[in-house]
Amino acid sequence: MTDRPLRLRFAPSPTGFFHVGGARTALYNWAIAQREGGTFVLRIEDTDEARNQPEWTQGIIDALAWIGISSDDEHFEGPYFQSTYADAHIAAATRLYEAGAAYYCDLTGDEVQERAKANGKPGYDGYSRDRGLEAGPGRVLRFRVPEGTTIVHDLVRGEVSFDNFNIEDFVLLRGNGSPMFLLANVVDDITMRISHVVRAEEHLPNTPKQQMLWNALGVEPPVWAHVPVLVNEQRKKLSKRRDKVAVEQYRAEGFLADGMVNYLMTLGWAPSGDTEIVPWS
Repeated sequence: MTDRPLRLRFAPSPTGFFHVGGARTALYNWAIAQREGGTFVLRIEDTDEARNQPEWTQGIIDALAWIGISSDDEHFEGPYFQSTYADAHIAAATRLYEAGAAYYCDLTGDEVQERAKANGKPGYDGYSRDRGLEAGPGRVLRFRVPEGTTIVHDLVRGEVSFDNFNIEDFVLLRGNGSPMFLLANVVDDITMRISHVVRAEEHLPNTPKQQMLWNALGVEPPVWAHVPVLVNEQRKKLSKRRDKVAVEQYRAEGFLADGMVNYLMTLGWAPSGDTEIVPWS
């Protein structure tokens, strides 16, 4: 655990309709902040210029307000926009490079795949680790994954161990100098003093990489908690192609916000006694 002030965040990307799975994650973070007197931070991760749309951003804000999460709440902070923190992302990448925790690589994506095919092992093989390359056109900046094991202490799953041998040196900056998701996400969490990260278990594979970045930047990682994803009647993860997943659609069909909140918050457990509706505020 941590003795830092309780600060949780919900960080959606405005690339489509607001997903019910995202709504549940937001509700979990909001409920913890409410119960424990913490802060709920809304951060819009809007760095995907090709897919982001202003209407999706407003859709997120409107959907959150519909389920009771808005700036009217004393525990609410934001919204912040990831794109406004680009300078901080670049500065962090520079620090990692100067400390020897990152290095430049001139391999293209096709060349990485060709080498992987020749080596019989998927992914990047560390080709540029010791070449001493400096920044240059088209060169990506990669994090130097240390040897050993990364242990993630998760409030839901317990202790989860990752062999660093199976984690490739991942990209921090693209060839055009723009930051990748993992770097931007960690730097923003550090900047916003996030103490707890509560999110869906599909993000668990990213967690050892993010924890490495927290450590490399000299900051104590947050408390992690990865909750199960929502599934359909066939117990398969909800799909935008197969299932009704947009909060806006349920709202348009006349579903009540209180009913949606109660349903999402009680999935996987039941309140004691004869209670079916739980007060969350």
